[in-house]
Amino acid sequence: MKQFKKTWPIRVEKEIKANSDEIWKIISKEGNLNLVHPFCKNNYTISWGSENSVDVLEYLNGLKFIREFQTWNPGKGYSLLIGTKNGKKSYVEWKIRSKNKKQYLSITVYTHYMIKYPKFISFFTYEFMVKPNLKKYLESVIGGINYYLTKNKTVPKNNFGEHNWFSKK
Repeated sequence: MKQFKKTWPIRVEKEIKANSDEIWKIISKEGNLNLVHPFCKNNYTISWGSENSVDVLEYLNGLKFIREFQTWNPGKGYSLLIGTKNGKKSYVEWKIRSKNKKQYLSITVYTHYMIKYPKFISFFTYEFMVKPNLKKYLESVIGGINYYLTKNKTVPKNNFGEHNWFSKK
């Protein structure tokens, strides 16, 4: 995934009020986004089990992204490619880590957006459009995982506010 490392990563990390086994259990569960993702209309599996798993995430606005898992490290995290069926893909890393007896989950996205352009051309679009919207999105996704693990309830749609990329048609 070397080509993605040329882009600016967008990373969000939050404390999760659960142990690392519980975090791993939910993020690696088949169809998990139906339980934890505030902008998910449907999450269904094409194949599941470890790396080479593939699933589909359909957003509330009808947009469908395919997630193709690249690495699978039980208890620690995974990486995947995400994008439309025949479109460009972004590279994403999910990581669980412990620090000072607390558990954290991070999601880092290396977006495909403007990957072929020099950074000085894509800087303003990245800083003022992509980064703030993607950060809000990632905060909501991690917040949904924490919500599910602390309340043992499915995350309500748009629970942390609507997102202009994924909530509405």
